[in-house]
Amino acid sequence: MNKRISIVVPSFNEEDSILSFYLRMTLVLNSLSNYDAEIIFVNDGSDDGTEDVIDTLIDQDPRIRLVSLSRNFGKELAMTAGLDHASGDAVAIFDADLQDPPELLLDFVQKWEAGFDVVYAKRSIRKGESWLKKTTASIFYVTISHLSEVYIPADTGDCRLMSRRVVTQLLRLREHHRFMKGLFAWVGFSSIAIEYNRNSRSFGKSKFNYWNLWNFALEGITSFSIAPLKIAMYLGFLVALISFLFGAWIIFKTLYWGDVVRGYPTLIVTILFLGGIQLFFIGVLGEYIGRIFGETKNRPLYIVGRLRNSELYASTTARL
Repeated sequence: MNKRISIVVPSFNEEDSILSFYLRMTLVLNSLSNYDAEIIFVNDGSDDGTEDVIDTLIDQDPRIRLVSLSRNFGKELAMTAGLDHASGDAVAIFDADLQDPPELLLDFVQKWEAGFDVVYAKRSIRKGESWLKKTTASIFYVTISHLSEVYIPADTGDCRLMSRRVVTQLLRLREHHRFMKGLFAWVGFSSIAIEYNRNSRSFGKSKFNYWNLWNFALEGITSFSIAPLKIAMYLGFLVALISFLFGAWIIFKTLYWGDVVRGYPTLIVTILFLGGIQLFFIGVLGEYIGRIFGETKNRPLYIVGRLRNSELYASTTARL
């Protein structure tokens, strides 16, 4: 029996790119004729013709699966839905926008057969991105590499191939606030990078603006590190120590030299500074409390609105 490769494609308003992606991926799969394959398109609540295009492809190719979510749950949960439905011995994740070329799958499979459980794509050149986005991305990866307890490779996205045992362990992690790059790293197993030049989007525009990216960065940091809480503790201790020493110095000056205590403007600035620090770290604490609140609700990660050509049922898929 041939090994099976599952390709998960999270899609949100990608009606213009689905067909081009399918045609290029089909050529790649034809080169991998010794493997069975399935392509699982996850329609993440698209409001264009994405689902119609996928339906048309299913009529032509029995290897295509459709998992249509009841609304837009976000890419992290769309990927989770695709992984839930994937039945392959290896599972690859690709975006439909062709920024990550489908031809990478050939290298992925080669490294997988060589014994690696995770083969991920590492961007050596990022075309079509502004210097601001590249700079902020670089800052994010440097920051999270210092704060996270697990190593998250820089300049990597979600494009990768994972063996079945990696996917099995990954699907045991059912937390609601999902930072998939961190979860991929957390499960471990043998990994190797494939460097490539990332293309500009062939169709449409990015669904991530800078506000979305900022929130995404916060999600990653708070999901995989409690360093911000430790910083608050250390900073509080440092400010308290400095305040104690400064207060002792004022008392000494007053008693020894009889200096009049002055500095009303300094006092106001100090109060405002300490108040700002307190409010900032109350906000940090609120981020963590909010995540605890979200987990305690125990809602399903996503809800399937429609399945087609899938081997699982919606009730099974949305079990957690």
